[in-house]
Amino acid sequence: MREGYEGTGPGAITPDGCAVEVYARLPVGDEPDIIAAAVQAGARVLELGSGVGRMTHALLERGFDVTAVDESAEMLERVRGARTICDSIEKLDLGETFDVVLLASFLVHTGDVEVRRGMLRTCVRHLAKGGCVLIQREGEDYHRDVPRERVDPAGFTVRILSVEPVGDGVDSVHAEYVFPDAVWTQTFRARPLTKQQFEEALGEAGLRVDRYLTEDRVWVRAVPADDDRTRK
Repeated sequence: MREGYEGTGPGAITPDGCAVEVYARLPVGDEPDIIAAAVQAGARVLELGSGVGRMTHALLERGFDVTAVDESAEMLERVRGARTICDSIEKLDLGETFDVVLLASFLVHTGDVEVRRGMLRTCVRHLAKGGCVLIQREGEDYHRDVPRERVDPAGFTVRILSVEPVGDGVDSVHAEYVFPDAVWTQTFRARPLTKQQFEEALGEAGLRVDRYLTEDRVWVRAVPADDDRTRK
């Protein structure tokens, strides 16, 4: 297990504390629709951190060609219909490019700055000319409105139990997933980023915000900084 990361509960737990079974049970939300509205139909998508394929499968159903990357072989075993690659995101170099590179699941908020830089370099390295990077950020109050819980209509509860500073601007986040038949917990490290800090991190990697795709600025469409497409 990676330092500062821990998971408990039935089944396989990945190095970052994620329970494979939890992610296999979580329903997909409106993310695939947000993605589909931001890119061209049938685009080649490189999905970084695909997990069990919640978004992968939804994007395949919408006609996208998806390559799913995750560091967990146990996660990738659940993916169907997509090319899968088991590797760390920050070190990935496939020698090919894609119309869309997807970095979801708040991965841009990793506590390790060097890992974040590596992830963003991977995004740029695999981006075809005229393509875009779609990034999912944490909500503005993710680290502040704690403890909190969300009861899903599907019959389970997600709780953020605590957020505690561990130094250098990084927080230790403790989450709980309560299902009728089992409970899982996950502890992980996350670095909150203001809008300015996020945009500065993109700029360091040679990217810029093309536009925010949602009113809460959680979903972002980024393009190379030297891209001459009209800014919106």
